[in-house]
Amino acid sequence: MAELESTVINTNVKQKDPSTALVIAVTTRAIFNLEEEHKLYLEKGKEEYTRHQQANQDKPLPPGTAFAFIQAVQYVNKKILESNPAERDLFDILVLSNNSPESGVRIINSAEHYGLEISKFCFVSDEDSTQYLKSHGVKLFLSADRTDVCNALQRGVSAALVFQQEVQAPSTPLRVAFDGDAVLFSDETDQIFQEQGLEGAVQYERAMEAVPIGEGPLKAFAMHLGKMRKKFGQGESPIRTYLVTARSGRDMGVRAIKTLREWGLPIDEAFFMDGAPKGPILAQIQPHIFFDDGLHNIQGAQNMGVPSAWVPSCC
Repeated sequence: MAELESTVINTNVKQKDPSTALVIAVTTRAIFNLEEEHKLYLEKGKEEYTRHQQANQDKPLPPGTAFAFIQAVQYVNKKILESNPAERDLFDILVLSNNSPESGVRIINSAEHYGLEISKFCFVSDEDSTQYLKSHGVKLFLSADRTDVCNALQRGVSAALVFQQEVQAPSTPLRVAFDGDAVLFSDETDQIFQEQGLEGAVQYERAMEAVPIGEGPLKAFAMHLGKMRKKFGQGESPIRTYLVTARSGRDMGVRAIKTLREWGLPIDEAFFMDGAPKGPILAQIQPHIFFDDGLHNIQGAQNMGVPSAWVPSCC
């Protein structure tokens, strides 16, 4: 039986312990702009795509949507190690690719060109590459393929779909913005809203105010991020987190805040938009990545140049 996964260890990067590290897996199309190459693959097939990648293996690929996020993650590792050189709770980045190792040389060379500290390059020939996520201890998976994201979510791994877009390159520190319902939290209140309208949802929230909201698909990742956030004081942290939710602060914000407190999840700033567009406030925050389950919110963020990742609730 042929080997379905070939892992290339980056010996130039110190390898992390996956049992303690916050492991993030990104696909090649999430971290680099491979739209032209992907079009070539779809139109002319794998062999022509492989020839193209081999012929251009020394030509760096342009950055993709998740590129700045990965750079900011590296900055956090740097600050953590400056504070404690023996620290093991670090970010660990691996690239998951459906390329063969031969056509993947360009991916490795591009990462080296930009100084990206990718610890492993996993080249997978199986159609469902997400089956390898848990064996690598992955806590967050970013992909440009919806099927991959849905498979990862169904496997219990925090995951989101990245669309190729023009990105405003924000500066450090790492800034991560989360939607609330169906992202950090479960979609229980969304379902009440769909069935009973706004008044029904408000009444439900008031009745359930003392009960924490259920866990959403990105809660696990957010908790790991929060754990790293707690290593620093408020003014010196290289990580800032934001809640940007359509909830009303007056009618539906209390339960959300109490839930975060119950979880022990630190959030630097919370914005209760009461249904207003999220794009303008996100443009002010300038997150390295924004997670939302609503495509209209993703589009609004993209229009502002904010790197965005969709968490599909309809897999």
